[in-house]
Amino acid sequence: MKFKESKSIYLQIADRICDEILQGQYAEEERIPSVREYAATVEVNANTVVRTYDYLQGQEIIYNKRGIGYFVSVGAKKHIIGLRKDTFLHEDLPEFFRQLKTLNIPMERIDKMYEEYLAQH
Repeated sequence: MKFKESKSIYLQIADRICDEILQGQYAEEERIPSVREYAATVEVNANTVVRTYDYLQGQEIIYNKRGIGYFVSVGAKKHIIGLRKDTFLHEDLPEFFRQLKTLNIPMERIDKMYEEYLAQH
């Protein structure tokens, strides 16, 4: 896995796991790879994956069954989508609006481009 310097590695791994859950690679109540297995997959130190799993557990996306491993929480997909929507609306969109204003791009142009995008997809 290639990592970006602008974001902590454990958060990038968390994003990857969330993507895998959203894509159906791991279903609700299904076991996910162990810390060591996932560390080997993404080629990082196991302690980094422990931090990732602790973060995801704190977000209620996964949970730990002692001695058995980590599992995807019920409602994880819905929760991930909610968290990502919140981030988009409160972090990404304000930056987008700032750029529109700075570059003097009218909203009508954005509307037109969005309509074209929807027509193609």
